[in-house]
Amino acid sequence: MRVPAVPNDLLPAIAAFARVAHHASFTRAARELGVSPSALSQSVRALEAKLGVRLLDRSTRRVGVTEIGQRFLEEARAGLGAIERAVDTVNDAREAPAGVLRLNLPKAVADIVVVPHLADFARAYPDVTVEMHCENRFIDLVAMGFDAGFRLGESLANDVVAVPIGPPQRVATFASPAYIAAHGAPETPADLLRHRCACIRLDHDRSVERWEYAIDGRIVEVEARPAIISNDGDLLLATARQGLGVCCHLEGVVAADLATGTLVPVLTDYWPTFGAFHLYYPSRVHMPRKLRVFIDFLRQRHAM
Repeated sequence: MRVPAVPNDLLPAIAAFARVAHHASFTRAARELGVSPSALSQSVRALEAKLGVRLLDRSTRRVGVTEIGQRFLEEARAGLGAIERAVDTVNDAREAPAGVLRLNLPKAVADIVVVPHLADFARAYPDVTVEMHCENRFIDLVAMGFDAGFRLGESLANDVVAVPIGPPQRVATFASPAYIAAHGAPETPADLLRHRCACIRLDHDRSVERWEYAIDGRIVEVEARPAIISNDGDLLLATARQGLGVCCHLEGVVAADLATGTLVPVLTDYWPTFGAFHLYYPSRVHMPRKLRVFIDFLRQRHAM
């Protein structure tokens, strides 16, 4: 039997369920919403009773979303996003920008582009809360409830508005002094097959990323011999500092290590240069004022 349309008085419970699913925790979601975990649990249980399905799997250690709960969440996000955008429209009319600005971005972009300027942004716009969800995979911003994302310009879809932030980015290759003392340094990209390399596993297709180099005026993919593999760039960087292998990362991430000699640049003649990072948002979505001031602030900072 089909469940009747959910009445408007259950909208707060649906929104509460979405935050529990986001945090995978009643405690963290309750803290964000300013209610007690028990009250939040009762609200979600009432929603489950109304729908006649179990939305969450609960245990003493974790909270997980059931299969039907995930399907419900995906359908509900569009409606919740529409409500949030309506609230954003009201906030736009206020004198000061306000609300939660949700960003999806790789950790490296956060480290290079956003975090160095976040304290000054917070002082300039104290009513805007910046929420950063760091991951490397591409997502549907609207469906997942994000205001904007960051990526390299070459990776963007056609149905988004993209705003360049900062200068072009180089990808550096490097190793620790201890590794080079023990194994020598590669002289050409082809030498990487004879070295221990720390390589990243891509989230979207689970493949090990091939490294890219500028060779004869072209960007060429080169196979490295992975001795260490992870989907976490910071972990790979830590292994490189410990002398476990050759690694590559955005130059901005390792600039301090290269300056102090903690890491030594190799293959510098082949380092590729890519376009600037781009902040992007769906072209069909009204830009809230909190995002507008964030974009203007970052563009000004990276133009200095």
